[in-house]
Amino acid sequence: MRSERMFLEKLVEMARGKGKKLAVAAANDDHVIEAVYRAWKERVCEPVLFGPEEEITRIIEELVPEWKNPQIIDCPPEEAGKLAVEAVSKGECDFLMKGKIKTGDLMKIYLDERYGLRTGKTMAMVSVMEIPDFPRPLIISDPGMLISPTLEQKVDMIEHCVRVANVMGLETPKVAVVGAIEVVNPKMPITMEAAILSKMNQRGQIKGCIVDGPFALDNVVSEEAAKKKGIQSPVAGKADILILPDIEAANILYKALVFLAKAKSASTILGGKVPVVLTSRADSEETKFYSIALSAVFA
Repeated sequence: MRSERMFLEKLVEMARGKGKKLAVAAANDDHVIEAVYRAWKERVCEPVLFGPEEEITRIIEELVPEWKNPQIIDCPPEEAGKLAVEAVSKGECDFLMKGKIKTGDLMKIYLDERYGLRTGKTMAMVSVMEIPDFPRPLIISDPGMLISPTLEQKVDMIEHCVRVANVMGLETPKVAVVGAIEVVNPKMPITMEAAILSKMNQRGQIKGCIVDGPFALDNVVSEEAAKKKGIQSPVAGKADILILPDIEAANILYKALVFLAKAKSASTILGGKVPVVLTSRADSEETKFYSIALSAVFA
């Protein structure tokens, strides 16, 4: 029996009707146009499409001909990222989406100090996973931004995840710092960091959540597995948020859930002044749509 809880649809309901403007950098991409059209149709956002108008118009006419008079800012593909970020920095748009442009190129523009979009916080990706037969959404970080996050960056990652959990109705989410084992081992730095993050939370340096670790994955998603290993923790088997050790572990988990477990997902980049929809080329139109909705909630 598949989950019918529809956690991601609740995000759509939260975003709907608020009139947030989305700047789409290099919108000349089939899946991006489909997702953005759906977001427009469901009143999740008002898209502004940056890129070559002729190509964008052709894609719209082929895929969603019912979309009449979309707002298109005609420009060469190499200028689309700059103009989209400028629109966000000037307050003309409320959040940003990556289209047919390299992630590194778009984020380099976003982080340019002249646009004033930095906050001093670490920018990190947060993904919400809706998994069949699993009783709650899982919030994971960071599957697509930070390669090897430091301890300080993981504090910011936790804070971003807690913000997402809060809007989904979790007042005090349970955060698991995940690695390969559930005991502290000085030879495994990830376990040491997990213990430090847990202690920081106990002393009030990380607020609004319950942090514990280190954990192996089974111990945070299965109460039975935690019980068999004798783990006593309010997070054991009940985690809402998973902080993964690096981008490799997080990305593998994300893709395993999507492609093997048939999970639905939504991702956003938080930490800047406005959220960024930064989906993969392999992500479906549905994933892109839900990612727009999640980002719109924070725009």
